[in-house]
Amino acid sequence: MWNHLATAKRFLWEFVELGFQAVLSLVLISLLLGQGAGAYVTSVMENVTKFTSGAGGAGLVGIVIVVTIIYLIMRRVRGTEDIITPPRRRR
Repeated sequence: MWNHLATAKRFLWEFVELGFQAVLSLVLISLLLGQGAGAYVTSVMENVTKFTSGAGGAGLVGIVIVVTIIYLIMRRVRGTEDIITPPRRRR
């Protein structure tokens, strides 16, 4: 059962990372291309802007994004590790 739970957690974290990287890529495209990036990219950027203004400012969210990117890169460099490891059986 713990193996299934660990596999499900790993799958969900990979999905979350993929979604986060997709949003970051769209924000980067929007910053590089501006209004010529397209309607979808512009709408994602507007949603991110609304979120940052409601979350207390772009500076704090920018710092969180940079720290998250560093965390994801360091995690990839070290290798994939389970965030919560299942308990070990006693012998």
